[in-house]
Parts: sequence; C-alpha cells; structure tokens
Amino acid sequence: MVMALSTIIKSHQILYKSTKAIKLNSIFIVSYRNLFFSSYQQRPICTKHQNDNFLSSDQINISNAFISILIRQPFSPNNPELQNLVPLLTHKVVEAVVNNLRSWRIAHLFFTWASNQRGYKHDIYTYNAMASILSRARQNALLKALALDVVNSHCSMNPGALGFLIRCLGSVGLVDEANNLFDQVKRSGICIPNSYSYNCLLEALSKSGLIDLVEIRLKEMRSLGLELDKYTLTPVLQVYCNAGKFDKALSVFNEIFERGWLDEHVFSILVVSFSKWGEVDKAIELIDSMEECNVRLNEKTFFVLIHGFVRVSRMDKAICLFDKMRQLGFFPSVSLFDVMIGGLCKCNDLEKALSLYSEMKELGIGTDIGILTKLISSFSKGGELDRLLEECWEDMNSQTKNLLCNSVLEGLVRSGSIDIAYDLLQAIMGYSSNGDSVIVKYFRDEKEIITLNTNSFTFVINGLLDAGKLDLALTLFREMVQFGCNQTVLLYNNLIDGLCKLDRLEESYELLREMKEVGLEPTQFTHNCIFGCLCRREDVEGALDFLRKMRFYGHEPWVKHSTLLVKDLCKHGKAVEACKFLTDMVQEGFLPDIITYSAAMNGLIKIKSVDEGLELFQLICTRGYCPDVISYNIVIKALCKSQRVAEAEHLLNEMMLKGLVPSVVTYNYLIDGWCKNGEIDQAMLCLSKMFGKEREANVITYATLVDGLCNLGRPDDALKLWNEMGRKGCAPNRIAYHALINGLCKCGRSSAALVHFNEMKEKNMKPDCYVYIALISAFLSDTNLPSVFDMLKEMVDGGNLPDPLDKNFLIIRDAICKLSEDARTSSSIKDLIAEGRIPDVSLDMHRPTI
Repeated sequence: MVMALSTIIKSHQILYKSTKAIKLNSIFIVSYRNLFFSSYQQRPICTKHQNDNFLSSDQINISNAFISILIRQPFSPNNPELQNLVPLLTHKVVEAVVNNLRSWRIAHLFFTWASNQRGYKHDIYTYNAMASILSRARQNALLKALALDVVNSHCSMNPGALGFLIRCLGSVGLVDEANNLFDQVKRSGICIPNSYSYNCLLEALSKSGLIDLVEIRLKEMRSLGLELDKYTLTPVLQVYCNAGKFDKALSVFNEIFERGWLDEHVFSILVVSFSKWGEVDKAIELIDSMEECNVRLNEKTFFVLIHGFVRVSRMDKAICLFDKMRQLGFFPSVSLFDVMIGGLCKCNDLEKALSLYSEMKELGIGTDIGILTKLISSFSKGGELDRLLEECWEDMNSQTKNLLCNSVLEGLVRSGSIDIAYDLLQAIMGYSSNGDSVIVKYFRDEKEIITLNTNSFTFVINGLLDAGKLDLALTLFREMVQFGCNQTVLLYNNLIDGLCKLDRLEESYELLREMKEVGLEPTQFTHNCIFGCLCRREDVEGALDFLRKMRFYGHEPWVKHSTLLVKDLCKHGKAVEACKFLTDMVQEGFLPDIITYSAAMNGLIKIKSVDEGLELFQLICTRGYCPDVISYNIVIKALCKSQRVAEAEHLLNEMMLKGLVPSVVTYNYLIDGWCKNGEIDQAMLCLSKMFGKEREANVITYATLVDGLCNLGRPDDALKLWNEMGRKGCAPNRIAYHALINGLCKCGRSSAALVHFNEMKEKNMKPDCYVYIALISAFLSDTNLPSVFDMLKEMVDGGNLPDPLDKNFLIIRDAICKLSEDARTSSSIKDLIAEGRIPDVSLDMHRPTI
C-alpha cells in the first residue's frame, strides 16, 4: 500500500538548492557544456541563429555572400555566383547560412544543394541546424528524410548532438523515427548514447504516451549503469500520470523524492494529474506539502488546477486554491474570475459569485460583459439581480450597455429563460411586457440608448423556435424590420424549417417568396426543408415540381427525403408509383442514391414479385450504380424465401467479385434458404465459407442450422453445433433455445430437450406456448405422463395455455384425456378442472359430431 503523500513528505528532510523549478529546455546547452565531452565545450550542439561568435571574419563574409545570393532571386542550383562560392563551403558556413535564412524552404534548398557539391559533406551540426528549422516549421516529411540521411551518411556524433536530433523529431510527434534513429545509431557504433541522450528519448516517448517503450528504455539505462537524474525520471512520471497509472506514478514520485530532486515542475505534474483523476482532496494535500517544502506552484499550474476543480464542480477546492494563489502574490486575471464566477453560478452559489464580482471591481478590473452575462442569466430572484445591476449599472457607458444587452439576451436563451429574454426584447422595442423581471425594468429605462441589431432578434427568435413557440417567433421576425434590422438567410431558413416540421407548407412557400423578394438567395437547406415536407406528405407531383425549381438553383435533394418518400409509398402498397418517381427524378437530372433504389426494390418485392425486384436491381447495375451489401441482401433474402437459393448463391459470388464483403446477414439468408430446401450440407458449406471470410457466425446462424439439422433427423449433429456455438463465445438466446428444444422433440429426444428447457429457464428466459406444446407432444409419444402433467401444470401456471380454437389445443385436449385416465395423474387433473384452470374435455368427447 502506498503511503499517504503528506506522510512521505513529512518523514524526510529535503534540502533544496532552489525553490524555482529548472526548465527542461535549459538543460540542453548547460548539460552539454558542463557534463558531456569537454573537448567540445567551445561549441554548442546546434548552432543558434546568433552564431557569429563561432565564425571567423572570413567565414562571416562567405556566409553573408551566400545569403545575399539566396534572398535576392529565386533559387537556382546552377547559379554561377553560387558555383563560384562552392570551394569556400565549410560546415560552419552552411550552418550559419541555414540558421540566418528566414524561409525554411530556401534553407532546405540550400542545404540540399550544399550536400550535392563535390568535396563537401554535412556533419552532425549542419544536420541538427536543419532539423531544428524543419521541426519549427512542422515539416515532418522532410524531417523524416533528414533523419534517415543522418543514419545513411554515418557521420560521427556525440551523445549531446544525438539528444538534440531526438528532441527535434519528438517535438513534432515523429517518435517512431526518433526511437529507430536511436537504435540504428547505437547499433552501428556511430555514437554511444549517454544519460543525456536517453533523457531526450524518454521525453519524446513520454509526450506520445508510449509507456511500454519508456519502461524498456529506463530498464536499458539501469542495465548499462547509466546515471539516472531528475530529467530521467520526470518524463517517466509524466507518462504514468497521463495514462492514469496511479501506483506507478507515485512510485516514481517517491524515488524522485528520496533522491532529493523534488521541484516545482515535478510537484505540478502530480498535482495536475490528481486533479484530472478527480482526486481533488489529494491534490490539495499535495499542494499543502509543497508549501512545507518551500516549493510553490506557478501561475499557469494554478490556472489549470482551478479550471479542473471547476469542471468537476468542486468549487470549495477551487475557491481554496484561488485564495491560496492570491496569498502567494499572483494577480488573478479577468479570465480566471470568469471561470470562478461561471462555476459558482453553475453550482447556484450566487452570493459567493456576486461577492467575487465585487472583489474583482475592487481590484480595478473593468466590467466584463461575459461575467456580467453569466451573473444576470443565473439570478432568478429580483433582489439579488437588483443588487448586481445597482452595483455595476452606473459604471457602464451606452456602448457597454448595448453590448451587455445582446450578451444578456444570448445568455438568457442559453440558460432556458426564453420568456424573460422575449420580455426584455419587447421592453426595449417599447412594447408592454408581461414579465416583471428586474433586468427588464433596467433596460426598459434605457431603451432610448439601446440599439437593437439583427443579433438581438436572432438570439430570441431561435430561442422561441427551440421552445416550440413558432408563432411568437414569426411575429418577432416581422417586427424586426421596423427597427432597421435585416432579416437574414439563417433566420428565414430556421423559420421555414420550423413551419415544415409542423406541416405548415403554405406558410413556408410564402416565406420562400418573401425571401426572394428581398433579394436573399435560398440555400440548399431552404429548399430541402420544403422538399422534405412534400415527401412526408407523399405528394409525388408536388415533390417533382419542386425538384425542377431546385434544379434551377443547382441544389441537390437530400437522400433522406427521397428515400423516405419511396419507403412510405412502398409501405402503403404504391411501389410502382415509387419506381415512377425515381424514373422522373432521373429525367429531371437527379440521380437517386443506391439507398433510395434499395427501398424501391424492397417495396416491389413485397407487393409484386421477386422478378420485378430483380429486374430493378439489374437496371440500376446497368445505369452504372454499384449496389452495396444492403441492396444485395434485399435480393438474396427474396430469392431464398422463394426457394431460389442457387440464384442467391450466384449473387453472393457476384458481390464478392465486385469487392464487396458479405455481411453475417447475407450468409444467414443463404443458410436459412438451404435449410428450408432440405439441403443441409449446402448450408454447412455456407457456414464454412463464412468462417473462411473471417465472418463470425451469430446466434441466428446457429439457431437456423440447429433447426435445419433437427428437421432432417440429425439431432447429434445439432447438439454438436450447439456446443460449438458455446465454445466460440456465442451466447444462445430465447429463439435459439426454442429451435433446439423443438428440434429435439421432433427427433424423439425428449430427455435432452427437457435438459435444455431447464437450462433456458435458469437463464431467466421465458418459454413460449409452442415450446410447451412440443415437450408435451414428445412426452405423450414416450408415454411419460408424469412429465406431461408437469409441463401442463407449468404451462397453466404461466398463463400459456392455448385458446381452444388454436390448432395446438388438440394436443392439449389429448394430453388432458390421457392424464384423466391415468391413476397417477387423474386426481390432480380433476382438481385443475374443478378450479376452472383447464377445460373439461370429457364433455367434448361425448358431444355428437355433425
């Protein structure tokens, strides 16, 4: 069990050299100069932009000459001026030129040109200079090629240079390339990585969340005896935290702690992670422990944590952290106040939200429209709202009040207070309003200086539409013109959509006419709203007429509308009319989607014949359509039901030749067809094909085959298949049990059927009447009358006894007669008859037949 953080921290004495975290970026130059390869101490890993200190005056002049040529005209590798400078090419010159060119493209062209010059070959410093530029420009493809070139060139490098190149690759997410480069360099002996090189790789792997690789590399470091430092363990901690591996993260944290490497950055990683994991109390505990160690969070971490606490509605902890932040001397920004006040409003702690707003004003932070909107939208009680507005109203000028007006309207609509928003707008328009909201009163008094605009009306109209108040929205839409506000395409579209959804088609047409009169062009959305309404009405002529208008504007009808029309027509027995509609669509220049054609094909098959459906299927193929799996399934199902399974099999082969992958449903149709034709071997062959195409059989597949095998008197094969279904993890459902039990009963396996019947009930699956009938019939054939009585009694108790007019009642009548005549069951049967739970069939037996 991991010790509590506070206990761990208090039980050790920690000596900090600095209370400020060392930035990871700073390690590269410092570590290189002070820790690695002292023979190279006068030169950085990669030349920076300002690298004149490492160049002689001649080298500076040469590099300036190259730059002058490159920037004044388009790059040309055959430029005579460039060719004249080739003998003067050196690594330092190339590095300086690359770093001082503003365009990465020109830098890369020059870099490539230099590599092709006779007598010159890049070293690791020029490679790293180019890698740095490409990583900043996010040119991943070129950076990958460069990394490959580094390996192929076999240029020597020190561990620091390797680490820099690894970081360049990692910074743009080329982690696989960084990892492979590291291995290739190490394997070839070009460089022997040290702790610094490994640290750079760990940082890249950690950022990409590759836990397994991080663990492998850390294990490598330990096995090589390389020294671990906090820059080794920090990325390991980060990757565990990001993955939510709490125990492993805490173990690494404890190791960092025991080695005396804790700093602000390490603490922050764990604190932020606790916040993300929802462990708010532990995060606060860790922050308290940081203070005991004289380490404090930075402003950015405070901000992230407060955001996290607000997101999970832990405002108590967010406030605690907010106060702590101010105690440490950080000045909260307006955005942080916005987050805090928004969170308090969401939790309905309006008193605290208002108090925080007052503190914000005392700090001299100006009125923020967003914060005011949150507060106003949240206050429902007049007194609280009055207090807020009284506090801020006098500080606002007319421009601020105008901005606030729209923000409040939008905020009220978003919070669901559409009635208040509507009353507010009415008040500003100068109309009397029914509401007595405080905000309405304030803005009513200022209506002379409030200028409404299109957005003001748009917020409220859209809110009214969402609230189902279409007529109010229409009225407001008409009135907005009087206030100099333009009616927009978006508003017309939303209103037309609302009218069409309520089948108010004539009014939609009227708005469409108005839209054109005011010079607004209808969009595809506008037209499809009306087209959809016509399709829902099954108005074929109206839909076709409207399609002609849509064609004029170059607008395409949406597939969902034409498909719905076709489906509805087919549902009501009008498949021929549906097909004619599709033909007319083609004549108008609109090609229906394969989904629409499939719906028509399905309709034709249901009300006409398979051949007519097949004819339409072949027609769409000749028109250049590529039917999908669903289209093929419709035809295959119809052919199988018509016992034309061979034709269906031919279609299966055809669809596979076209590159389509048959679904489980496709195979199930064929298996069912073969079973019903009595060709069980063909059905089993189909199952084999299914497995060959890596299609998992489902419970319907197995139930169909089990039923087919039993119908052909092969119960042993059926049971074998049943067991295989279980081994493959396919759980039988109620239908599958019914198929097996019925099948076993038909084959005279009543004992086996009873076993599965009881198993079915143990799984809380309720048997239907037909399963009981099958079992009773089987037990009657075996003259197992006690079992017949048990089944009959259970059937009666469950309310499953068939109606006397049902054909299955003949089996029940036969069972009652035989049970009445048997000494073991006769008294029990008489009791059931006396209770009226089963009919007295003896009366029927003596009734004369006509």
